[in-house]
Amino acid sequence: MNRATAQMRNCAKRLIACEALGNKSSETKTPAAFQVCEKLHPHLATLVGDGGFRALLSRALALANAEVPWLSAVHVKADGALEGLEERHAQLDPDEFFEGRVVLLAQLLGLLVAFIGANLTLRLVREIWPKVPLNDLNFGNGDKNEKTK
Repeated sequence: MNRATAQMRNCAKRLIACEALGNKSSETKTPAAFQVCEKLHPHLATLVGDGGFRALLSRALALANAEVPWLSAVHVKADGALEGLEERHAQLDPDEFFEGRVVLLAQLLGLLVAFIGANLTLRLVREIWPKVPLNDLNFGNGDKNEKTK
């Protein structure tokens, strides 16, 4: 099942833009979408542990690879970091690389919604990126076990 819905892609693009703006002055080599994944890591590790984070990111990568084949060259390392990005970044068209970043992040967000629910996912994202406007996004109405406000 493809969890990279239009809503997830929209959210992913906003988070990538926020990270790109926030890191304009820094000399980081990690593209913004992957910085988003790195920023999510400690928060998700609190919920699911480091192994759970690696598993979620690995699954998101596998799902994204079905849509963006160049992601097959990227792997999740034991510490939860992504490896193989620099090589692909140098070889790909910027738009193609951006699309891969969006799809991977959208898949990760989609998995989070599936596992912890829309409300908790949005709360987590808002906690990490409070300035990113998300009120117009609908990640779903939550499942039957999830209370809505």
